[in-house]
Amino acid sequence: MALLLSIDEPPKSSAAAPSVEAFLEMGFRPVYLAGALWALLAVAVWIFAPQLPGGTLGGLAWHAHEMLWGFVATIAVGFLMTAGGAWTGINPLAGRALAVLCLLWALARVAFLLPGDAAFLAGALAEGGFFALAAAALGRSVLLSRNTRNYAVPLMLLGLGLTDLLFLLATRAGDYGALMRHFNAGLLVMTLLTLLVARRVIPFFAMRAVPGLAVPAHLQSGMAQLIASAVAVLCLFAGWATALAAALTVAGGIALLQWASWKPWRVLHKPLLWILYVGYAALGIGLLLAAAHAAGAGTPAALHVHVIAMGGFSVLIIGMITRTALGHLGRPLDTDRSMVTAYGLVIAATVLRLAALHPSPASVHLLHGAAGLWALAFALYLWRFFPMMIRPRPDRAGPAAQPVSITPRRG
Repeated sequence: MALLLSIDEPPKSSAAAPSVEAFLEMGFRPVYLAGALWALLAVAVWIFAPQLPGGTLGGLAWHAHEMLWGFVATIAVGFLMTAGGAWTGINPLAGRALAVLCLLWALARVAFLLPGDAAFLAGALAEGGFFALAAAALGRSVLLSRNTRNYAVPLMLLGLGLTDLLFLLATRAGDYGALMRHFNAGLLVMTLLTLLVARRVIPFFAMRAVPGLAVPAHLQSGMAQLIASAVAVLCLFAGWATALAAALTVAGGIALLQWASWKPWRVLHKPLLWILYVGYAALGIGLLLAAAHAAGAGTPAALHVHVIAMGGFSVLIIGMITRTALGHLGRPLDTDRSMVTAYGLVIAATVLRLAALHPSPASVHLLHGAAGLWALAFALYLWRFFPMMIRPRPDRAGPAAQPVSITPRRG
């Protein structure tokens, strides 16, 4: 019988014993695993057991909330808790403080599944504490190190937490219009944060991995892009549809111009890079689709939401949680078949989910197929990385040293 799929087994030979100290030494270890597990479970629940979220936050509101804040924003927190150490030389959270952060996150996930207003309020408090603690820890690191370039990043985390709180308040009040407005605001704040980080790290990763590759920094266009994204958030709250469409067009157009200037054809042989390029391009396309929707072009809201959230955020996430985990774990920056398979599964799940938006007799089957591929992708990630995350780095017995910084530590 022909061999259809071969997945490399995680190394078992000389692995160190699992260690709580190693597991809690940097934010990416527990938070990436928690976020990947929740990506798998939350989609499986929504598609195959939608009756389970029976609390105040239920139905479509639960799905939208858990995918944006429970999954995407959670992974962003894990990345920033780790990158913050590289940017500032100060690890924002480790040990018991990091365990508290993870506990708050877990309490929120459980509470939002339970019936009753008390459970909902407990979940909202835990969720607020999660974002507040993350923002405070990162803010402390950038302030102590006088890392002025990243002063705005903790404020963006607070912005994510604020839009989350507003979404939850609208849910409790039963105000669907406010709920969707705050969801879209959260989506845009997450986009703003993603554009800021991706524009820095993708060229850095690419130039380190591809000899002779030189790409522009796009400092001026990047600043214009961030300003346009911030203006879009303000226009959304103000109800200025035309200005919102214009700001989104600027942000999305700049993203695609940056992507083209990064010479995507030069990274096709590097899965750790092309997956990030695919995600960044999808983010730019999603912003242009959002602009068309705001301008009244008749495109459904679900189209740009899923292009941004799945094609943009989630494709970038599966690439980033692979690349940054390998780097900070002291592993070679090489993919194996399980990692590349996970990349392909997330992309395929995105394609099927977008196809399911078009009403047809096949829509339900496409939706189920997308959910299955999505769950399998993150299951593969957990299977491959869980053994590494719970053990010390193989190149040292003690806590991991700070990795090479990708930005100046001062100024």
